[in-house]
Amino acid sequence: MDYSTLKGFPQGFLWGGSSSAYQCEGAWDEDGKSPSVSDTTDIPEGTTDFKVAIDHYHRYKEDIALMAEMGFNEFRFSIAWPRIIPSGDGEVNEVAVKHYHDVIDECHKYGIEPVVTLYHFDLPQCLQDRYGGWADRKCIDAFLKYCKVCFAEYGKKVKYFLTINEQNMMVLYQGHRDYKDEKTIWQANHHMLLAQSLAMQECHKMCDAKIGPAPNITAIYPATSSPEDNLAAMDFDQLRNRLFLDPACFGTYPEALLRWFTDRGVAPVVEEGDMEILKNGHPDFIAFNYYGAGCVKYVSKEEGEKAVAEAMEKKDFMTGLMTYPGLCMAVNNPLQESTSYGMGIDPVGLRITLRQLWERYHLPLIITENGCGVPDTLEDGKVHDDYRIDYLRRHIEACREAINDGVDLFGYSPWSAFDLISTHQGITKRYGFIYVDRDEFDLGTLDRYRKDSFFWYKKVIATNGEDLDDLK
Repeated sequence: MDYSTLKGFPQGFLWGGSSSAYQCEGAWDEDGKSPSVSDTTDIPEGTTDFKVAIDHYHRYKEDIALMAEMGFNEFRFSIAWPRIIPSGDGEVNEVAVKHYHDVIDECHKYGIEPVVTLYHFDLPQCLQDRYGGWADRKCIDAFLKYCKVCFAEYGKKVKYFLTINEQNMMVLYQGHRDYKDEKTIWQANHHMLLAQSLAMQECHKMCDAKIGPAPNITAIYPATSSPEDNLAAMDFDQLRNRLFLDPACFGTYPEALLRWFTDRGVAPVVEEGDMEILKNGHPDFIAFNYYGAGCVKYVSKEEGEKAVAEAMEKKDFMTGLMTYPGLCMAVNNPLQESTSYGMGIDPVGLRITLRQLWERYHLPLIITENGCGVPDTLEDGKVHDDYRIDYLRRHIEACREAINDGVDLFGYSPWSAFDLISTHQGITKRYGFIYVDRDEFDLGTLDRYRKDSFFWYKKVIATNGEDLDDLK
């Protein structure tokens, strides 16, 4: 639907940017920190590891000052579990506790609201070694201990906590763990859902902060108008999105999906009391990351198994991971634009996603990732990234339209505040408003430079989203 007039963003709307500890901090083995699974994971050939990243651990004051100059009133960042409790579930590292107090205080100095992610892909490696990671219920207790430390230390300073970043991406696309069979994967997912619910309950007991999940959520389109493809889109929506939000918000699993798991012998073991734990989670809001919509077609069990085998033989691992025999197969949407890295550009899909989330869960929403990752060129201290400005403008316009649809959206925190190390494409795939002078294997100066998008976003924030025009 179109509107003849649009109301603006609400007063107090949170404008900011996002980051994660392992992708920006560096200092991977300093001040008592132990390795995380992100530190020990195989790095794609030709890309950097996360050991130095952009040295935000030592340069956070400079980075926060630059965000303040942009006008940020929010900054989403993560606390590194292996810094706070290097053994995973033992002694607390007071040096790390103080460091994050300092980061939070520096944000408050400039009137920037810290939005803190508790777990962003950096499970302590020692827990992976000791228990097999989230496949063991002992990880639930370890996570809860870590969360309690964070709530006790920072609960009076932080208004918004996020539980687990993109749990669905970790589970569906096999990130940062070594689970050899599908049943173990869904068991690990169940344990993470329980840990999340217990963390939300503990947050409500220990402090006045609000807390919510932070999955990657997107609209799912059928490849054609056929009933089979429409059903496949419905099924994939359950697998891609609802499997992670229904338990958090309703305390239930999607029934058709659970039946499918059971039929294939991969359903997680649900112990007595588990569903009660899920029902008592009660998130205060939903944070979500959005990059582009998905498109699927129906694929039979036989066709799907053949497609997976062919994809794996060609080492096309993503196609293999995104095909579910008897359920669906992800396909390219010829109507969706994409970046040079093949990331979708679909602002209307963001509006659809916002409406779907609001209409199903009726919880306030905040976008905690949305961005354009491409190689940038620094020339004479400047980066002309008009492509990023265009991307962000269109998605902010979609946010405004969703607000006019009735959606309760209270913040927009794109990925990322500054350049950082991408999960799969190193530093070359840049997302930030602030350019960091380094490449994959040459640390350069690590100096910071304001991109054109820096000045554009400053103008957007200053006008509370009213002025989205290009820079003059």
